Amino acid sequence: MPSFRVIVAVGALRPGVRPDAIVPAAADAVAERTVVEASSVDVVAGEARVTVRFTADGVDDAIPVAEHAVARLRELAQTGAWRLTERVGGRWFRRA
Repeated sequence: MPSFRVIVAVGALRPGVRPDAIVPAAADAVAERTVVEASSVDVVAGEARVTVRFTADGVDDAIPVAEHAVARLRELAQTGAWRLTERVGGRWFRRA
């Protein structure tokens, strides 16, 4: 089954939201729809980015999963750009 990643830029947290709740919330949102392979937070060029890797049958199935994760993160924090990538062979390709 193909592997996808949703990557979301995350800014200021909403009042009362703990920093350690962000990645689990994104992973839980994805898990409501499909299998989560991994999740993490990274800082790239001074910007926090939450990544959740998951499986889906194809791009048409992966997009709603990614959108669901982004919607959940928007409840918890300010979010910036997001993207969906698919692993093909040993490389990741942007799909949305």
